[in-house]
Amino acid sequence: MPEKKPATRGEGARAKQQLKANLSSSGFHFTQQRAAVFDFLRNVDHHPTAEEVYLAVKNQLPKVSLATVYKNLEALIAAGVASKLNYGDGSARYDIRTDHHHHARCVECGRMWDIEPTEHSAGLRKIKPARGFTVTDYRLELLGRCRDCRQ
Repeated sequence: MPEKKPATRGEGARAKQQLKANLSSSGFHFTQQRAAVFDFLRNVDHHPTAEEVYLAVKNQLPKVSLATVYKNLEALIAAGVASKLNYGDGSARYDIRTDHHHHARCVECGRMWDIEPTEHSAGLRKIKPARGFTVTDYRLELLGRCRDCRQ
């Protein structure tokens, strides 16, 4: 899958201001490392692992450590500007979107992408759980093989 187009300068400046505000209101400082992690998440078209984030950020900030990337990902999550996805492949993946949405995951490489709801998504609400079970949330994950793994 192709990378997202980088944000325009104005979009990037607004996103950075929002990031600073969210970090500050959550008790975190805005740092160069947090900004680099946030920028990578904003501009990638899939949901990377911490290791993928680390390798990308290391190109920009050669002295950054994997532990620093993990700490910064957790700070972004705590500040409400990113989310952590734990699915069946055993590794956490990170998403810049924090709204309720669904995903497609490649069963070969493990990469994940957002999928947008369709008019059929409302049908999920019609599924009735077993008697006595209260639904508090749900998630939909489509499993398959991505274009790269099919080739």
